[in-house]
Amino acid sequence: MTHADALRVRPAVADDAPLLADWAADMAWETEHKRLDPGTVLAGVAAGIADPLKARYYVAMHDLPLAGRETVGQPVGTLMLTTEWSDWRNGWWWWIQSVYVDPGHRRQGVFAALYRHVREQALAVPDVLGLRLYVEQDNKAALRTYEALGMRDAGYRLLAETFERPAG
Repeated sequence: MTHADALRVRPAVADDAPLLADWAADMAWETEHKRLDPGTVLAGVAAGIADPLKARYYVAMHDLPLAGRETVGQPVGTLMLTTEWSDWRNGWWWWIQSVYVDPGHRRQGVFAALYRHVREQALAVPDVLGLRLYVEQDNKAALRTYEALGMRDAGYRLLAETFERPAG
């Protein structure tokens, strides 16, 4: 059995929040050299897991065989979904965010498994227009991965105004 064959994707549960918060902080440091406030990130992840209107999190599990037919799953990656309504198209865009794959499991199909899972779900909902994500412009490895799965540059630039607010 290959690594990819041993992967399954499941919805995140409340007990996953500490790990997903750690991974979010790791991702922010790796991609943007930003240090996040751990308490704020944990509260944000917990709120997202608790309220599917805010976000839906998925966890890729690498199943390891035990004695007999039993297996134990090890979390190896995650992504978060949020939604955006398009009045132009009368449908929903699903946004992939907070992507993280444990360093020891990168380049082994973890993100591809997460992506395929979310894509399958999106295709089953008639008013979902497609999947979108944003990626740090110099993250060449991530760009190659997303393009290999069929994603293309949508032709937009992301602009933002950030409001500095106290943590919490």
